Amino acid sequence: QVQLVESGGGLVQPGGSLGLSCAASGIIFSRYAMGWYRQAPGKQRELVARITASGNLNYGDSVKGRFTISRDNAKDTVYLRMNSLKPEDTALYYCNAQFATVYWGQGTQVTVSS
Repeated sequence: QVQLVESGGGLVQPGGSLGLSCAASGIIFSRYAMGWYRQAPGKQRELVARITASGNLNYGDSVKGRFTISRDNAKDTVYLRMNSLKPEDTALYYCNAQFATVYWGQGTQVTVSS
């Protein structure tokens, strides 16, 4: 059974930082491209950041220079470091794993507010 379990969400003030983790099980993690997506109320789900199995990176335009994605294949975990957070970063953040099949986590809420 495949599981992607996100953690690290919460409430943070504008300009603050937060780190998310996604622990995977039931897959050969090193083969998968891993990504973070987010969905705000009334909006479509959008790419935040993605890291391929070989380590290639891409980011959504709105987070470039502020967010950093990384992975630890020994721990089957992908991370998202979020700096200089803005209220518009408020959303439900989902972990995604893609190889032959796409899997999604349940999501973790990030709220940026003073």
